[in-house]
Amino acid sequence: MMIPPDAAAIAAILDLVTARGPLKSICPTDAARALADSVPDRSTDPEAWRRFLPQVRAAAVHLAQSGQIDILRKGKRIAPEAMHGVVRFRLTTNQEE
Repeated sequence: MMIPPDAAAIAAILDLVTARGPLKSICPTDAARALADSVPDRSTDPEAWRRFLPQVRAAAVHLAQSGQIDILRKGKRIAPEAMHGVVRFRLTTNQEE
């Protein structure tokens, strides 16, 4: 079952990849940490960001399917539905790898 994309997760990804700039990527954990930091009543657990990873991954699939970001594995663009394991996100580029 796929988790529906979360507006906060979408915003976190877009903010981070935009700040990094073209051809630079972010790790999904960067977005998950940003979401965890934005929760006003967050716990003191340093691993609390992990619970945001499913939302970040669902948001990344949505953004990739809508053409806003690329999902990368080993530096190569992959199809959103093929996302698993270690991946990174970047703004969509027209550059071929």
